[in-house]
Amino acid sequence: MCAAVYVLSTVTGYVLTSALLLKCPTLLHRKKRETFLSKHISHRGGAGENLENTMAAFKHAVDVGTDMLELDCHLTKDEQVVVSHDANLQRACGINADISNMTYAELPSYLCKLGVTFQRECVCEGGQDKRIPLLRDVFEAFPNTPVNIDIKVNNDTLIKKVSELVVKYDRERLTVWGNASNKIVKKCYKENPHIPVLFSFPRVLQLLGLFYTGLLPFVPLKEQFLEIPMPSIITKSVNTEYEMFSAGCCAACLLMRKVLFQHLTARGIQVYVWVLNDEEDFQRAFDLGATGVMTDFPTRLKDFMDRNGISKPQ
Repeated sequence: MCAAVYVLSTVTGYVLTSALLLKCPTLLHRKKRETFLSKHISHRGGAGENLENTMAAFKHAVDVGTDMLELDCHLTKDEQVVVSHDANLQRACGINADISNMTYAELPSYLCKLGVTFQRECVCEGGQDKRIPLLRDVFEAFPNTPVNIDIKVNNDTLIKKVSELVVKYDRERLTVWGNASNKIVKKCYKENPHIPVLFSFPRVLQLLGLFYTGLLPFVPLKEQFLEIPMPSIITKSVNTEYEMFSAGCCAACLLMRKVLFQHLTARGIQVYVWVLNDEEDFQRAFDLGATGVMTDFPTRLKDFMDRNGISKPQ
């Protein structure tokens, strides 16, 4: 009898403590320092309004008033860090060649029209700018705009050179980097722990387990940004054949909890929901307490935020 009472009181104490720390995490954890906050994030610069990952796209998004540019990086044969989503140039340039096997001077231009990955039956028709840019071009053109970098391949040289560019342009306070791969995120953190990192997919699954077992309030987290897909986009994307994408959407179903978003933001961890392209999803994400929304249509998101009184972060 005494043992049962002891177990019950212990479990009750744990549950109450967990609930308290879930609401007030700074009782146990120091809030992470936030050097910027982003509500409006332009995916690949706004792939629905300009050719993805081009300087024209980035300039348009910044002119619209985006808080952050999201982009992807690869390394050329002559070790130049370029901004491109795909390792192979077939989809974007119509040439079956890998970026890693070509020098920067050899890289072709983008095609005139590109499909929008997260908007079915949508094609973006570009203007004059079809060049694959260098990461340093982006840093030089937008020195005060936060940039979200997806390190697309597990390449030590790529990680090192991105870090060197971030340091050279004094952007450690304006950059977040990472990948779905935990190996890549670990290497990023080891290379430069001063640049905030994203949750990798395995770490998202760990976060899920910690949240539903009540352990999350007790566990320190090195990551400062959580980026998760809105589950509804699985029906709107042309990417549903990818196992990682489908698995990510399934996991995200369980992570779409306002109390979780509130707990993470109270700890200084920003929560971004991607890639949302219609008002219904914009509204749902902000209603859940997401810090920011990532979109292919920066003008559409800006108009929505203005009409609904969602102010830019100070």
